[in-house]
Amino acid sequence: MDRPLADPLQRLATQDIFLGTSSWKYPGWLGSVYTPERYLHRGKFSKSAFEKNCLNEFAETFPTVCGDFLFYQFPTQPMIDQLFSQVPQGFHFAFKVPEDITVKRFPSHPRYGDKGGINNPFFLNAEVFLDGYLEPLKKYRYQITLIFEFGAFHEIDMPDATTFVRHLDKFLNELPEGFRFSVEIRNEEFLVDEYLACLKEHGVSHVLNAWSRMPSIEEQIQIPGILTADFIVFRGLLRKGRLYAEAVSKFSPYETLQEENKETRKAMRQLISHARQNEMPLFGYLNNRFEGFAPGTIEALIAPE
Repeated sequence: MDRPLADPLQRLATQDIFLGTSSWKYPGWLGSVYTPERYLHRGKFSKSAFEKNCLNEFAETFPTVCGDFLFYQFPTQPMIDQLFSQVPQGFHFAFKVPEDITVKRFPSHPRYGDKGGINNPFFLNAEVFLDGYLEPLKKYRYQITLIFEFGAFHEIDMPDATTFVRHLDKFLNELPEGFRFSVEIRNEEFLVDEYLACLKEHGVSHVLNAWSRMPSIEEQIQIPGILTADFIVFRGLLRKGRLYAEAVSKFSPYETLQEENKETRKAMRQLISHARQNEMPLFGYLNNRFEGFAPGTIEALIAPE
């Protein structure tokens, strides 16, 4: 299969500019990112073969990917070893930290069973994080960026930015050196000086996120001190004002680019340009729910203007 994105993305990766997608197991990408013939069993497409093996083909084009699945589970050593065995040396993963570390109160939702609606005893628990999550990642730490994604807090659980920063600062104080850590928030009111100062003190990157209820990336890059570390992380998730379920309904099965978010693309290009000029590593991840087809968004980002 012709891979027009592979060469330009690999050239950028040699400059520490890593652009990839959020997750990779999308059958809608068959024929564009993936070769259908690789996943046939007895002449028919095999979903199990695809999900088991498609990371290897993904890495033939992209130099990085965000592993959203670790938001829902703690990693094991065999799991992580298996992932890295499927990609070339130098491939980079961004992994979300499990919600068992970042959720203050579990939502009242059937998925959470008996935990629904109760306070999380492991919220920002450094011991649980270090032993249960970080240990299997240690030998790959130079190929990993970790994202602490904090969903929108209700006021009863986290009344203000000062309270959040106090919890966060205590937690970050206990983390080891040698990993790239980043923080993504979903409360616009937490995007204040004391939050940014806390991240900068610990060398942790603020994740510039395009999400429904956050300032757009083009707005965030105007905030003084928004780049809090010696590396940059951005994620294109949703157009501002659009809910997740609406994006899924509008864009799935994610086969083609369906709309353009020109202003946010421009802001992402500015971040890439800043990183290249200042020799800062950058890790940018695009989601299908952003414009309908994450590989197409990446192609548009790196195309000559």
